[in-house]
Amino acid sequence: MPARLGEKAPNLFVSQWIQGRPTNIDKEKGNVVLVEVFQVNCPGCFIYGIPAAIEMHKKYYHEGLRVLGLATAFEDYDKNTVDNLKLLLTTGEVIGETKKLLTEYGQLQPGNKLPYNIPFAVGMDTLLKFGSLTDDKIMDFIEANVSDFKAYSEKDRQSTYERVKQYLKLRQFSAKTFDEYGLRGTPSAILIDKNGILQHSTFGSDRSLEGAIKYLLDQ
Repeated sequence: MPARLGEKAPNLFVSQWIQGRPTNIDKEKGNVVLVEVFQVNCPGCFIYGIPAAIEMHKKYYHEGLRVLGLATAFEDYDKNTVDNLKLLLTTGEVIGETKKLLTEYGQLQPGNKLPYNIPFAVGMDTLLKFGSLTDDKIMDFIEANVSDFKAYSEKDRQSTYERVKQYLKLRQFSAKTFDEYGLRGTPSAILIDKNGILQHSTFGSDRSLEGAIKYLLDQ
C-alpha cells in the first residue's frame, strides 16, 4: 500500500545523490521536509513545481524547512535519465519537451539553459525493471490508486482494468519512491512534518503549499 497521510513517511529510494549532501527523511527529524518530485522531460515541472520549491527554500530554509529534489521516471525513459539529470544540474541545460516548451515561452537563456539554479540537494529515484505484466500487478496498481474500485459496476471495473493494463504495458520501469508514495504524475510535492509524519501530497501546481509549510513550521 502507498504511504498514507498522517502516518510515518517512508524514506526516499534514492539510487544516487547528484547534487548536495546525501540525506533522507529519517535524517531530517526536527525539520519540515518538502520533497519536490519531477521528471527532466516535464515542462510543467520547470514552469511550476521547481520554481515554487526554490521560492520555499529561499524563504523558509532558516526557519527549518529542508527542500529535497527527486528526479523520477514513469515515462519517456530515454530522456528521464541520470545523464540528463546531471546535465541539468551541472550546466542548467534542459532537453526534450522541457526545452521545446520553455523555448516557446521565452524562458530559456542561450544554450537552452534555465534562468535559475536549483539550490537544494537532488537525487535520482531508484528504477527497477518492471518485468512481465500479471493480473496481480494490475490489481495491486488498481487497489493502490483507485480507492473506490470495489464500488464500481462490473462494466466500469472491467473498463478500468483494461485502461490500467494498457498503461502498465508501456511502463518499462517501476520508480520506487514514485510508487511508494502513490504519486499520480509530476510535478508532485510531498510535505513531511518535524516528526517525520506525511502531512501533504499533491500533484501539479498547489497554491496551498506555502500555507501548509508555514503551519508545520509553527508547530
